[in-house]
Amino acid sequence: MIPIISIVGKSDSGKTTLIEKLVPELTRRGHRVATVKHDVHGFEVDREGKDSWRHKKAGAHTVVISSPEKAALIRDVEKDLSLAEIRDKLIRDVDLILSEGYKRDVQPKIEIFRKEKHQELLCAKEDNLIAIVSDHTFNVGVPCFDLEDMKGLSNFIEKEFLKSRKGKEVSLKVGGKPIPLSPFVTDFLTKTIKGMLSALKGCDPAGRIEILIEGEEK
Repeated sequence: MIPIISIVGKSDSGKTTLIEKLVPELTRRGHRVATVKHDVHGFEVDREGKDSWRHKKAGAHTVVISSPEKAALIRDVEKDLSLAEIRDKLIRDVDLILSEGYKRDVQPKIEIFRKEKHQELLCAKEDNLIAIVSDHTFNVGVPCFDLEDMKGLSNFIEKEFLKSRKGKEVSLKVGGKPIPLSPFVTDFLTKTIKGMLSALKGCDPAGRIEILIEGEEK
């Protein structure tokens, strides 16, 4: 399961700037990073009059814009999605997700704090606060990094969230619900599935494997 970290902070604390500095350092280390921006006011990513805009205005539930360099997906949602829902429904093939905002979500949080702008922290350890980035030192039971210490912050993120992902990762969902797997079951599934796939002509089980079984409900 792809780990998620929320970058939180009060207004004008520098959340976007922190992400702009952190993503290149993590990318330089070979990690693929996705970012999510929370916008409570709604947004438009397409331009009025463009073909894709016209598709959406015509009533398409989902519109995909694709080019040789990138692709974008625009789709209707019935509610404000949680970060876990965004990850499970929309994001693939990355090592880490950094979100900007989502202070009320349950995911681990790194707060950025500037002493000349704010009087107190937005989050506490009980809010799943895991680290602070600031020009002020705090003693609240979590690591505190300088505003420019992207190497130290990246080391912390690697140790806590990314190093363990270098081994095998197996996840199982039934009816959309994640099922916890013990080490024994993880090893059993890995060996069994890879063993079966290795017997199939032209199938290389060395990379990512996805299995989806759909059927009628009883």
